[in-house]
Amino acid sequence: MIRVLIAEDMHMIRSALVALLSLEDGMEVVAEVERGDEVLPAALSVRPDVAVLDIDLPGLDGLSAAEQLSQALPECRTLVLTGLSQPGNLLRALKVHVRGFIVKDAPAQTLTDGIRRVARGERVIDPELVAAALETGSSPLTARETEVLRVAATGVRTEQIATQLSLSQATVRNYLSNAISKVGGRNRIDAIRISRDAGWL
Repeated sequence: MIRVLIAEDMHMIRSALVALLSLEDGMEVVAEVERGDEVLPAALSVRPDVAVLDIDLPGLDGLSAAEQLSQALPECRTLVLTGLSQPGNLLRALKVHVRGFIVKDAPAQTLTDGIRRVARGERVIDPELVAAALETGSSPLTARETEVLRVAATGVRTEQIATQLSLSQATVRNYLSNAISKVGGRNRIDAIRISRDAGWL
């Protein structure tokens, strides 16, 4: 029996996933959560074989939750559901030991087969995502530039970013300027949009 944890913030989609997997032989949904920061506590409680995580979760994004799982519960394999519009996330997913990466609009059979294969230790990655990721390439941003841009994406001002990251305002402005230039943005908002669309944030 494959024990599955589902993390999806949209109630209707989560219910549909639970119903779908409940119909599968040899599969049991042992936990369902709606926030990324609920994934690890739930997983530690029920010890699933596979965690199916939406990439866009409140509280903690799906890839960060996957990273927590790989460190605290390495025997639980992770499969992430994503949109095709963010191919850069594939590279980040591989770095945090995600075993499956499937687009949300794939047929239901793709998901159930993917869960079985991931449970067996195989890697399952949508070939369209691989092609899109190769075309987009890896992020041109350094880790610090990414961090500054990610905080800027919350809508806070430069001085608040500086306080939050323990940097000077001049350093924050330099990181933002570099990030805008590297991604080809016109300004901070444009750079955030470009980076999000590519899956670099």
